[in-house]
Formats: sequence, C-alpha cells, structure tokens
Amino acid sequence: MPLRSMLNLADLITGGLGILQRPLSAEALIELAQRRTGCTDFGDVAFREALERFLIACATESDPSLVGRLATRWDVLRFLANLLRLRAEETRDPSVLEEAIERPIFITGLPRSGTTFLHRLLLEDPDNHAPTVWQTIHPTPPPGRDERIARVAGQLRAFERLAPEFRGLHPLEATSPQECSEITAHVFRSLRFDTTYRMPSYRAWLDADGQTEGYRFERRFLQHLQHQRRVESNGAESGGTGPFKPGRWVLKCPDHVFALAELRAAFPDARIVFVHRDPIKVLLSVAKLTEVLRRPFTRSIDPMEIGRGESARWHAGTERMIAAADAEAFAEPICHVHHLDLVRDPLAAVSRVYDHFGLALRAPAEAAIGRLVAARPNGGYHHGAYRFAEHGLDLAAEREKFARYVAHFAIQPEPVAMAEEAPLRRAA
Repeated sequence: MPLRSMLNLADLITGGLGILQRPLSAEALIELAQRRTGCTDFGDVAFREALERFLIACATESDPSLVGRLATRWDVLRFLANLLRLRAEETRDPSVLEEAIERPIFITGLPRSGTTFLHRLLLEDPDNHAPTVWQTIHPTPPPGRDERIARVAGQLRAFERLAPEFRGLHPLEATSPQECSEITAHVFRSLRFDTTYRMPSYRAWLDADGQTEGYRFERRFLQHLQHQRRVESNGAESGGTGPFKPGRWVLKCPDHVFALAELRAAFPDARIVFVHRDPIKVLLSVAKLTEVLRRPFTRSIDPMEIGRGESARWHAGTERMIAAADAEAFAEPICHVHHLDLVRDPLAAVSRVYDHFGLALRAPAEAAIGRLVAARPNGGYHHGAYRFAEHGLDLAAEREKFARYVAHFAIQPEPVAMAEEAPLRRAA
C-alpha cells in the first residue's frame, strides 16, 4: 500500500476513535521529559501557559493527522528535554551565562525575499556564526560519540518523504543555518508553529502576550553555543589555534518584524537588516510553502484560507517595518537591502551591509562569497509559477494593499508570470 494511502487509513481510524481531537497533556509530557533526561529543574523559564495553549490549539483547530499528532509529541518532548539539559549544564558550569553576546546582526524582512540567501552569504565570512539546523534540534553534546548531524540528516530525509516539494521551495541540510523561530520554539513562543499548524487562537494569544520570553531564551541559547565553541577552542589550543575569539552572531528570521521591541529588549545592541522585495513576488511563494509545510500534519487544508491569511499577516509585517524604519529606535540605524540588488550583485550587497555597520570585509571572505555565488547563484531555490486564484487572492487588490510599503522603501516592482495573472475563479 502506498505511504499516503496508509497514512490516510491511519487518520481515518484514529480520527474515528477521537484520539486526534484530544489535546496532549502538558503535565504528562513534562514528566516524561524529566524521566528521560534524569533532570527535573527547568530554571526560571516561563513556558507552561504557552505550551498548554499550543497543545489545545493543535488538537482543536489544526485538524491534526496522525503524523501531525506524533510530530507534535516528538517536538514538545525534544524542546522540554533540551530545556532540562541546558539548565543542567548551566548548573554544572555557571560560566555559560557569562558569555557576552555582542552586537549580533539580525536579518529580517518579508519571507521569500532573499533573507536566507543574504544570511548564507554573510556566513561565508569565518568571523560570522549562526546556529545550524542540527544544533537547534540537539543543542547539548551527548556523552561519547557525537552523531547529532547524521541523526538530523536522517530526520530531514524522512520529512522530505512526507513533503517532497519542500526541498525545491526551501533547500535545507542538517548543517544549514537555522532560523531563530526554531530557537524560540523551545519556550513555545514562536510563529514557527503558526506556519506548520492552523491555530488562530494561539497566534492571537502570542500577538497579545508578546515574545519577550522567547528572545530572553534565545540569548541564553546563543550563550550555550558560544560557550561550547570556547571549550572546543581551548581544548585545541595546544595545536596552535590561539586564544578563543567569539566572532559575530548573524541571525535570521522573517518573523522578527512582528517582535522588534522584544528583540531590542533582549539584545539592546542588535544590528538590524531589512531585506525588501516586491510583495507580489513574495505572497504566492510563501503561501505555497505554508501549504507544503502544513499538509503532512493535517487532515484538511484550505489553500485559499492560507493565501488570504499570509496576505493579511505580511501586510501587517510591512506596516511594522515602516514604523521601525521611521522610529530609528535601535542602537544603530537599520540597514536596508533590496532583493534585486542582492541577486544582481551579491558581493556588492554584502559589502554595503558591512560598510553600513562599520565592519571590514576581508579578501578571504570575498573569495568565499564569490565561490558560493558561482555554485548556487540563486541560493539553490526553484522558482515556481503559482496562480493567484489558487490561494484566494487578486493581483490588483494585492498591488493596492501593499502600495504604501512599496512606495515607502522605493521597491522596484518585478514582472509577474502569466500563470500568476489568471483571473480569480472562486470568490475570496
């Protein structure tokens, strides 16, 4: 029996028994994580209310599939275990929390605008660092042989069997840099959940309650990774590597635009980069990515609802960017990068970021960036042609909705493929 048919049958049986609609127990998962890790102390991390709201929304609003329920359970147990292990490491070695996270760079903007491409270009500079996919999934080194990268590579291959379109939309390896939303998800305050699951009540609660705890945890998470590099460097000093240099954190997530005040509170000296692109080129791509990410975890999906939701969400995001750019509330002025400039001359775009923040781009980093661009000129993405009608949107209406953002940042409109210009066939 094909995999999809087997999963559909499993959904039919478990759904008929009422299992999928029953929220997972936060307390049971907490106790299980404590038993598995042998640790009981979470420290002062405030996560319980967020976890409970997330679990209720998953069961009652996202119409979860069996895969979705199992994935939720696996995710929650992993996050809780990581919290316990990180706290145990802080107790064992309090110097972890003495690590200084100085002037990190945060890249944000509309999704599908080139934020990932810019992030990977900047990481060709050996002075820059970012959490990787495998580190955000398993941040604490295990005793004995370290097989975390291989384990995560296998997990990604398994996910691609469930969502074969994902790699073309968002190429990801175990060693790829990961978005900040995977870090803040540890305390269940992340819009990563809103992308993977349909959960309007959780999103509304998070918007109202804020993401302060998420960014507070992110700083701690970076301290742990930096401390691990320090320990590794000190252990290798006898080989002539010299004293440890913490380097510069370069972080990325489009969702930062919704929590700039909380980000600034946790990282007062943060440097911010906005990447701008014609929203019309963004909307259908991000709607398709959301659809692909949700499909394995739900029994029902509405592409038109997704399209309208992403349009409303990112229109609000553009208003946040306009307000932030006008306020100049950060320690240094925001750096603005335009997508078309980035793809036309990636090295020049990186140089402008460095110049903006008074940084030196050295020759080895320039050469590395050149090699990356030659190997992956578009960052490894495939460009699909999607119809506006398939996601409940109208081209002219979206142009008008985002006109203020386009004008404010002098964004150059991009051509729209004929497949995207098809008339709306169903009522929005």
